[in-house]
Amino acid sequence: MNKLIPIAAVFFLSATLFVGASSAADVQEKQQEVKEKQKELKQERREESAERVQAANESMQQVSRASKIIGTTVKNSKGDKLGKIKELVLNPETGQVVYAVVSFGGLMGVGDKLFALPWKALHWTRDKEYYVFDVDKSTLKKAPGFDKKHWPDSSKWDQLREEVKEFYQVNP
Repeated sequence: MNKLIPIAAVFFLSATLFVGASSAADVQEKQQEVKEKQKELKQERREESAERVQAANESMQQVSRASKIIGTTVKNSKGDKLGKIKELVLNPETGQVVYAVVSFGGLMGVGDKLFALPWKALHWTRDKEYYVFDVDKSTLKKAPGFDKKHWPDSSKWDQLREEVKEFYQVNP
């Protein structure tokens, strides 16, 4: 029996050391897995952050200062110049642009007539040099407009809005 106790002790200690060694290897392996998972999560966060920045940049490209829009040329789909944007008309309740007021006709600014073109009907060109309004010059000449020295007052904008909506078939 005395001989069995040392053998049992050695066996027990060997088993403990084997399990301990196995546990230490498992712990190291788990630590490595945790480190790899942390790297993956950091990379995912970086990618998500980059996507948010890109989306914000794209969103900013969809807005423009009024001072950059005013003075921009408007052409029809054939490439004929229709005029230049002189003003932007906002809906005071929503803050949205409703019309681009375009000067058309006349000669060198004399005799020009102003037209309130529905903002929704204008399309920004790919090269960002001008807007496209899909109407020919002869149609624009017949469109409801006003003289640059006689802008409609607030009571007449409602009437002009209806005329523009009916003429262009676009709800502002």
